[in-house]
Amino acid sequence: MAGRSTTEVPWRRRLIHPFEALVAYAAFGVLRLLPFNAASALGGLAGRAIGPRLGITERARRNLTCAFPEKTAPEIERIILGMWDNLGRTVCEYPHLDRLRFSEVGGVDMVGAEHVDALRDDGRPGIFFAAHMANWEICALGFAHRGLPVHVFYRAPNNPLVALLFQRRHPGAGELIPKGAEGARRALVLMRKGEHLGMLVDQKLNDGIPVPFFGRDAMTAPAVARFALKFDCPVMPVRVERLHGSRLRVTHYPPIDLPRTGDRQADVAAVMAKVNALIEGWVRERPEQWLWLHNRWPD
Repeated sequence: MAGRSTTEVPWRRRLIHPFEALVAYAAFGVLRLLPFNAASALGGLAGRAIGPRLGITERARRNLTCAFPEKTAPEIERIILGMWDNLGRTVCEYPHLDRLRFSEVGGVDMVGAEHVDALRDDGRPGIFFAAHMANWEICALGFAHRGLPVHVFYRAPNNPLVALLFQRRHPGAGELIPKGAEGARRALVLMRKGEHLGMLVDQKLNDGIPVPFFGRDAMTAPAVARFALKFDCPVMPVRVERLHGSRLRVTHYPPIDLPRTGDRQADVAAVMAKVNALIEGWVRERPEQWLWLHNRWPD
């Protein structure tokens, strides 16, 4: 990072990283000992108690005010409190992800299994996209449940010791692909083999393309559209909802239609406009379940 001294990174690695890892592993172990519902409830309590007091909440407040100018200040604050409840639950549910089963531990419902089966059996590569909504970490759970490994892009933690915790996957899940040039090359290899990719597409990407989102252009990663058009493969929306408490639902939708005008740049923009419109609709229905802490729009 620009401006960082040459001694800062080694110093952090030797002293702070092991301490961070010790705390993370201890918390992970304690949460894993709790029942799933109890861990989720504890996370919600902590999120509601701590989150609204953090400075980053002001970003969520600004984003919400711009996205929903018709909402009153108390309505905005209720959404913020719900967002922190959901985020706390998501974090504390993480140690149980490899144990989750549909309608068993935690009670995860699945809708649209027939669309997953179609992707599994069509002999082609495919892509699914989702957003940081509810517990987004279970997006690929339905695919693993139906026997379709999905390789998911992720951002590795800054602390490599903590990163080991994030490599726990649900049985039957695909590999984790690091974001960046190396990850993109690996994704191309997998797609050529007929494999399936999963992406969270609702974060700001500085070198992305401007696509409308809540009435304003948002810099959006175009990878979903570029991969889909390159390989002429289906693109499936996947939505996660928190029904109440730790009760979750994963919905797999039919693949979206891909434009084929011959103008690749226009087609990419059109696909990503459809993607953002779908996500915006989900967020409008359950605004407290989206992660409003992202710097999604330029000032």
